[in-house]
Amino acid sequence: METAYVTTKGRLVIPARIRRKFGIKPGTKVCFIERGNEIVFQPITKAYIRSVCGILKSRTSVTEELLRERRKDGSMGFRVGS
Repeated sequence: METAYVTTKGRLVIPARIRRKFGIKPGTKVCFIERGNEIVFQPITKAYIRSVCGILKSRTSVTEELLRERRKDGSMGFRVGS
């Protein structure tokens, strides 16, 4: 377990080993997630985004649903001119 101190300005220095392991670079966005009595520090990196892609998969595509709704409402027509 590695430790760090919070500065008077609320800044936290992430140990180099952890930054390298998780691909945290200057400008990396992070989320702080509260879980009961814990705080989870989640860097939003390309690897993290790839890991959660498809987590909310649906059997139908959003585009298909939108087109179906538009056909139902009759709003598929296009108007030319006024």
